[in-house]
Amino acid sequence: MALVTVSIGSNIERDHHVRVCLDALAASFENLRVSRVFESEPVGFEDGRNFYNLVAAFESDASVAELQAWCKRLEFANGRREESPKFSPRTLDVDLLTVGELSGEHGGVSLPRGEITHHAFVLQPLAELLPEARHPVSQETYASLWHRFDAGDQRLWPVSFIWAGRRISTPDRATD
Repeated sequence: MALVTVSIGSNIERDHHVRVCLDALAASFENLRVSRVFESEPVGFEDGRNFYNLVAAFESDASVAELQAWCKRLEFANGRREESPKFSPRTLDVDLLTVGELSGEHGGVSLPRGEITHHAFVLQPLAELLPEARHPVSQETYASLWHRFDAGDQRLWPVSFIWAGRRISTPDRATD
């Protein structure tokens, strides 16, 4: 079993789509763990609503291609359109970040995903969820990468979020 990490984002009916995604992950994969939920301003385009972003980790024996197909099916089942422009509002965005220690091109997917070291909305939740895990290429811990990260104008902040009847996210680090 490989440890898989995915980033989850939504800026259309955010609460609903994040919950649907977490429900689907919990029903499909083992040992699901999730970061706090962060609200962030859109990166790459100015005309858009703020996003909810988080990272989930789970174990799976599925191939990269199977995992990628699962993510895309879930996005499309939740209203994502294949022809949507890259920098546009979205109901659900689920991206593979890592699959075990794999690096390079696998089934048309580049691993680890470059956004890990470029976007605060990916790295901060990943560093909080798996602080001592190591980036498959640099071998630095995610906590170390986050500590040195220059967020610049990438603003994000943790928000309260309830999923499956329990609070999984609060503005501070404590959760129920």
